[in-house]
Amino acid sequence: MGSFPITADGFDRLQVELKQLKNEERPEIIKAIAAAREHGDLSENAEYHAARERQSFVEGRIAELEDKLTRVEVIDVSKVSGDQVKFGAKVELADCDTDEEVTYQLVGEYEADISAGLLSISAPLARALIGKSVGDIAEVVTPGGHKDYEVIKISYK
Repeated sequence: MGSFPITADGFDRLQVELKQLKNEERPEIIKAIAAAREHGDLSENAEYHAARERQSFVEGRIAELEDKLTRVEVIDVSKVSGDQVKFGAKVELADCDTDEEVTYQLVGEYEADISAGLLSISAPLARALIGKSVGDIAEVVTPGGHKDYEVIKISYK
């Protein structure tokens, strides 16, 4: 697999998560497994099986994060500018039907969180916004039908 774009903030969040998993979660799980082993028969020990299951999840997540962090292309959004929408842009939009306004920042797929206003660059809306300027209309086909959004403001922080 090739590299993928990520903002500096997203890169930092992934590094913090990896550090937390390695330095806090992993040692806690090791202690939990050791404590469960002291209780005797492991075949019927629910605490042991739960700790091993959690260990499997954490080790898988650690491997996934380490892989991602080796393949990222960190883009410093503070050095990006312009009057067109591109990766890292914070875009204020107005729904052409309802005039409802929303703001999204276009980010890498591994840092996307729509509830926090972080829209994956691979999302249909983000793809429709790329290259647009203030006043342009982005047309998006969604599962719920066709939606039009007007670009109100573009900024790079």
